[in-house]
Amino acid sequence: MVTFRKNIMGKKKNKFGNFKRDLRKEVIDLFERAPETAVNHKQVSAALGISDAGVRTLIYEILLEEADNGTLREVERGKYILKDAPKNLVQGTIEINRYGKGYVTVPGIEDDVEIEKGRTGFALNGDLVEIQLIPRKRRPSGNIVRVVERRKKLYVGTIERYKEHAFLLPSDKKIHVDFFIPKDELNGAIQNDKVAVEMISWDNPEHKPIGKVVQVLGQPGSHMVEMNAIILEFDLPTEFPEAVHLEAEAISAEITKEEVAKRRDMRGIPTFTIDPFDAKDFDDALSYQKLPNGNLEVGVHIADVSHYVQPNSLIDKEATLRATSVYLVDRTIPMLPEKLSNFLCSLRPNEDKLCFSAVFEMNDNGDVLNRWFGRTVIHSDRRFTYEEAQERIEGKAGDFADEILHLDMLAKKLRAKRYAAGSIDFDSEEVKFQLDEKGKPVGVFIKRMKDSNQLIEDFMLLANREVAFFIGHPKNGMILPFVYRVHDEPSPEKIASLKTFLKHLGYKLPKVVRSEEQSEIKAIIELVDGQPEESSVRTMAVRSMAKAAYSTHNIGHFGLAFDYYTHFTSPIRRFPDVMVHRLLQHYLDQGNPVNETEYELHCQHSSAMEKRASEAERASIKYKQVEYMLERKGQIFEATISGLANWGMYAEVNETRCEGLIPLDTMTGDQYTFSPEEYVVRGLKRKHEFRLGDQIKILVVDGNIEQRTLDYILVDK
Repeated sequence: MVTFRKNIMGKKKNKFGNFKRDLRKEVIDLFERAPETAVNHKQVSAALGISDAGVRTLIYEILLEEADNGTLREVERGKYILKDAPKNLVQGTIEINRYGKGYVTVPGIEDDVEIEKGRTGFALNGDLVEIQLIPRKRRPSGNIVRVVERRKKLYVGTIERYKEHAFLLPSDKKIHVDFFIPKDELNGAIQNDKVAVEMISWDNPEHKPIGKVVQVLGQPGSHMVEMNAIILEFDLPTEFPEAVHLEAEAISAEITKEEVAKRRDMRGIPTFTIDPFDAKDFDDALSYQKLPNGNLEVGVHIADVSHYVQPNSLIDKEATLRATSVYLVDRTIPMLPEKLSNFLCSLRPNEDKLCFSAVFEMNDNGDVLNRWFGRTVIHSDRRFTYEEAQERIEGKAGDFADEILHLDMLAKKLRAKRYAAGSIDFDSEEVKFQLDEKGKPVGVFIKRMKDSNQLIEDFMLLANREVAFFIGHPKNGMILPFVYRVHDEPSPEKIASLKTFLKHLGYKLPKVVRSEEQSEIKAIIELVDGQPEESSVRTMAVRSMAKAAYSTHNIGHFGLAFDYYTHFTSPIRRFPDVMVHRLLQHYLDQGNPVNETEYELHCQHSSAMEKRASEAERASIKYKQVEYMLERKGQIFEATISGLANWGMYAEVNETRCEGLIPLDTMTGDQYTFSPEEYVVRGLKRKHEFRLGDQIKILVVDGNIEQRTLDYILVDK
């Protein structure tokens, strides 16, 4: 509110009426943003940043007047509170960018609600907040009323010590305030230590929150310190409770004759898994057999976690809470205890296993002629790595070669149909690390999708789609409550922004047959295919789209162009898949419709935990990329310009995908500036231009492990 103080103190006294009117508006606005907090005129003055005695007297008068007219209520001598609760109150999750501006995602409101910088109150990034909506023509905006629930219990960062106190500088740049740490709350932390801090109090949003150090991790830079910091920063679980372990150990591994009799026995059908070479849990298997009528029967067999994990058991409650496994660069934080994830449920070769299966009769055109869903018992004959399966696809002789080639042909047919229907191909790739025994990265490589990966993906997509349609399609006019994986359409504004961005790059967008957003994004992806800026444009396209989530309200999946879609195929690592298995069996048994509200709450929690896991995984990758490149200071690399801004150019090293910043003021030979209208960096004298996707050479000069940033210098274009 300091800005307001400067503005009103600058007004002329002969405009006293306007001045008092504006001051009254700010005072009421302050009460509306904290409707449950009783304050006196001195506290209001402090919150508004006002020290002038005359203006403080005006505030005192305003409080009396507003109490007389019924807007405020005096709850104790000199202290006031709003008489009536503000209207238009909604709750949502706030994201605060590094500049202090907030955006609240509210269920039922298409666009995020904007919270102006300086008006986020006591909220921190990720908190559940209550806001009062303010009508606005262009986009919704609001004021923070209160923090309903903190996202984090602990805040991780580095200590900056002074004689009688210290500050925590948070590692998460979206935590827009530092924490004040009293000297007696340092818990032995020294200068630059990486620590975890708990908030003690925060009485005034104009001041810093007060915290205490609850865990000292050590000096930054070491593998264990940084990885433990990421685990604490994202509040990830580290161990299963002992009671959960004991419950898992008590589960019998025996598959009884009585259990087999309840299931479709598919142990005599050729079956195999295809997974990464370092996988320990195998969620899915494929079976293959030719039918007498010439068609093919393909079974998609998924580990029957719901057989072993019963509702309301300790394992179930822990899995519900975790909602997903988390894959950091050096470890997996599993959703289920190891006995279940790696042994009982894992579809290991040469072992009988209990599954939940989707079995399809298909012709060679990839059409599904019949489908069956239910519980099975299978026997995997072979465990393939993706590399081994790829060898079969590329013509190398070996076991199951004919089966894999036939399945690959069908997968390509399914893929072609999906693309023809509007599915968008983002051709994802992953950054992987080779770590030594101390966790230090000694190699970085890019994992790209090959035919063997896509084969598995296409049949998993088929199973997910067919299960969702089977349950979700109205039956006798009734829609059964179910768990869907949904992906909303992007807003027209984001599509327009993406198209403008492309025009700045010099692209003339082709006209699409349909005006649907899928066709437009597909046209954009196809347009940049194989171009230097392809990776950056794909990233921009992904950012223009809504985030996929779990919901009981089916709106379809925009990116896949599916009207019905769910997650059925990975119950070892995703709790929504467990819910889908339970619901599918419930409805196969002719059960009544379930309580939709209960499942929607589970969906919202699972979506939030998925987002948290994704952010933690990205943080661990970025940390290892910085660590890897810091060992190569002084070396020159080929790179691609991946972003442009007023302060510099971002460049991504081609062989490692490690992105760093080239500040404009380090670029020699000219004075360079960024033109946002043309999306180009240009020299003022020689007019040399740098655009997205340009190939350049960079020198690695520095990096910051704590901030996970890299600094480059331009060597040559």
